[in-house]
Amino acid sequence: MRNRNNTPGRPIARKAEQFTNMPTVKEPIGLMDFLITQGNISRNKAKALLSHRTVVVDKKITTQYDFELRPGMTVQISKSHNKKEFKSQLIKLVYEDAYLIVIEKREGIPAVANDKKRERTVFSILDEYVKRSSKQQRIYGVHRLDREASGLMIFAKDERTKKNLQDNWERVVKERTFVAVVEGEMEKTHGVVSSWLVDGQVYTAETITNYSPDKAITHYTTIKRTNGYSLLELELGYGRKEQIRTHMQVLNHPIVGDIQESPIRRMAMHAFRLKFFHPVTGELLEFETPYPMNFRKLLMHSESAEE
Repeated sequence: MRNRNNTPGRPIARKAEQFTNMPTVKEPIGLMDFLITQGNISRNKAKALLSHRTVVVDKKITTQYDFELRPGMTVQISKSHNKKEFKSQLIKLVYEDAYLIVIEKREGIPAVANDKKRERTVFSILDEYVKRSSKQQRIYGVHRLDREASGLMIFAKDERTKKNLQDNWERVVKERTFVAVVEGEMEKTHGVVSSWLVDGQVYTAETITNYSPDKAITHYTTIKRTNGYSLLELELGYGRKEQIRTHMQVLNHPIVGDIQESPIRRMAMHAFRLKFFHPVTGELLEFETPYPMNFRKLLMHSESAEE
């Protein structure tokens, strides 16, 4: 797919930044340690470079201190600081270019506003951020993520990019995987749940014509069973409203915190892996975040009652 920055109505991509190239990664090592050893800098300096979003790994801005580098990866340091430094305790900016933004949101914050309630949202935070560059700049939501879930989300910077992603979602998005802790120990190691959903409700074949629901498919893999819980990885396509939560209830293994009070004071669902083709350049973008630390408390006898 060719870059079409000159197409009318599209934002113009930023001019190429100047970078300092570091040695190609030779062996597995944490990003912080690599910056310190290969850049001959202090730990505080390395932290500052990461927090200021000036470290680029394989052409993607990376801020994660413990990001695991693999042999062959390239690391660059931008020579110019981001003048629109992003700071928020509710969301983390993972990737940004002239067309889209990828973020990691915390649990408890809605992606978009509820008509009945005015509150801080991912959309409002990002909208304020992009308007620092231009008052005419806007942000566009591309897909859903439950308020009580955390994890990776894509937002577009123009309506055409949003439409391109949404209209071609099944072709463009190669992987969207969640991790979740569910009640009880799963009977199967691998499985698929398939149903027709509308607004989180399951419908039978007989009601399809009446409700015009959408077919939803969730693939799951059981990673661990212990302490009366199961750790799952779940993969889905575009995703219907409350799809994973509904499908786990269908299996009689609801997500921790969905129906009953959670021992970790949150719903145990996190969108941790995302792979998709860039809607303009065609480049395959890959993002992955660690499993949330407090998920482990549910899977350890000795710590399960601490929080």
